[in-house]
Amino acid sequence: MEKIRIGISSCLIGNPVRYDGGHKLARFLLDTLDQYIDYLPICPEAECGMGIPREAMRLEGKFDALRLITRLSREDKTDIMIRWAINRVAQLERENLCGFIFKSDSPSCGMERVKVYDDKDVSARTGIGLFARIFMEYFPGLPVEEESRLCDATLRENFVERILTIKR
Repeated sequence: MEKIRIGISSCLIGNPVRYDGGHKLARFLLDTLDQYIDYLPICPEAECGMGIPREAMRLEGKFDALRLITRLSREDKTDIMIRWAINRVAQLERENLCGFIFKSDSPSCGMERVKVYDDKDVSARTGIGLFARIFMEYFPGLPVEEESRLCDATLRENFVERILTIKR
């Protein structure tokens, strides 16, 4: 059986690409889906040249004007990320992806409910990661999900059914 090709946040398959040089291996994804899926790992921060390790970042501002800001040095990485993401999603069109699994809570890959900080340093879970937003706008019909939601067997089954529909 030919495997289904989907994109995935690179840290979820154990690649040490996070800001602290670590990963967020989602063992259950490999244990339950690996036999059916060919993963294309992507780490927006590492791929756009921010390095490993790197300073932690967060989203700041308002929903329609979010900024990606490093936590300590307060460096604005928004434009670097957006330029890279626009180019990367265009490249991904050639990969024939059937879906994407994003890292939850990530300022680049979070699909929904990502913390956004206001000018008083108060957070609300109203954001979407910069890469995730650009990806979902570029591929509006492609099934996407976060690893945290795929722990739920019903949501996981629904996601698999949706990617199988794209594959056909």
